[in-house]
Amino acid sequence: MSDVIERARAAMNDLTGKTAIVTGAARGQGAVEAELLAACGAQVLMCDVLEDDGAALAETLRGKGLDVRFRKLDVTAEASWAAALDEIADWTGRLDVLVNNAGIINRKLIADMSVAEWSAVMNVNATGAFIGIKLCAPVMAATGGGSIVNISSNSGFSGHYDPAYTSSKWALRGLTRSAAMEFARQGVRVNAVCPGLIVTDLNRNSPHLAPMIGMTPMNRSGEADEVAQLVLFLASDGSGFITGEDFVIDGGFTGGAAYRRVAQETGLL
Repeated sequence: MSDVIERARAAMNDLTGKTAIVTGAARGQGAVEAELLAACGAQVLMCDVLEDDGAALAETLRGKGLDVRFRKLDVTAEASWAAALDEIADWTGRLDVLVNNAGIINRKLIADMSVAEWSAVMNVNATGAFIGIKLCAPVMAATGGGSIVNISSNSGFSGHYDPAYTSSKWALRGLTRSAAMEFARQGVRVNAVCPGLIVTDLNRNSPHLAPMIGMTPMNRSGEADEVAQLVLFLASDGSGFITGEDFVIDGGFTGGAAYRRVAQETGLL
């Protein structure tokens, strides 16, 4: 039994010999995801448009003994993706994990949003992931397969008051399923992680935190390391029979926040 346990632990936590790309890795959730994958043995190419922040973080992680590099990557540009894959080819010669984490938000309502503003969000959040999958999946397939993790959102299950962001996260869920079907026979798995309220330095003082925490059944926000642990599982061999799925990590918000509020206001809770 101990051998079974050890093999299970290794399958879920040991990425030795694997190479990963994490986009949006200069700060926030992406930075934590990149560090955890590297800490579990992966060689990680950290990518972002925030060149100074990304380079500084990569240097810090290398100081901890982690095998990481930083590369500036515009996820909306095929040439930028191709250059990143050229670096991977020269560095490790393989690609096993892609985390499509890069994303932006614009909270304007439909009536106030320009077509250009709408397109900017969709281009980064949805088209960027599409290009990444299109170019990276064949590289993964050529070296035995791999895992693609798209960072969607629990906004992709409802209608939030940030229409471009919400639509892009719905799109990521559809893209995840389509890609999972297309690349399954090539050994490439594709799944989506859908976080709810996750506190990072980018939103720690936001006014929407308190009311959202108040509606969350677990009565707290999430942390970036909790999302990273889910990403690690989906990147690992421990999730080898999982593809085309959404994994909501939001403390129960999507599952029943509205009904919980009703129960509280009517005295049931």
